[in-house]
Amino acid sequence: MNHLSPKTLVTAWVEAFNRRDVEALADMYAEDAVNHQVAERPVEGRAAIRAMFADGFAAAEMVCIAENLFEDGDWAILEWRDPLGLRGCGFFHVVAGRIVFQRGYWDKLSFLRQHGLPIPQC
Repeated sequence: MNHLSPKTLVTAWVEAFNRRDVEALADMYAEDAVNHQVAERPVEGRAAIRAMFADGFAAAEMVCIAENLFEDGDWAILEWRDPLGLRGCGFFHVVAGRIVFQRGYWDKLSFLRQHGLPIPQC
């Protein structure tokens, strides 16, 4: 079976994200994958990751504009921005053509403000 390289997989991930295609996104993750956006608790498992994307797309109009995409072995590194000026980066560990681990860094407070979402109180 041919597997996509990490860079090619993340390029497809960005395209699916911008289509808001929850099923295509979820299918890119291993069954036991972990997605850890550092502003949130880690999300474990494909089903939970699918729900995370569905909830996120229901809450806000999100767009990912890739600025840089690098590949190093079985890792892809994505530097991105959105049309509102938010910037971030993501690290994707890809094994056998699926994302097994993802970590993302971005400013949650700016995201909530830009989208008019409630800001949790400490």
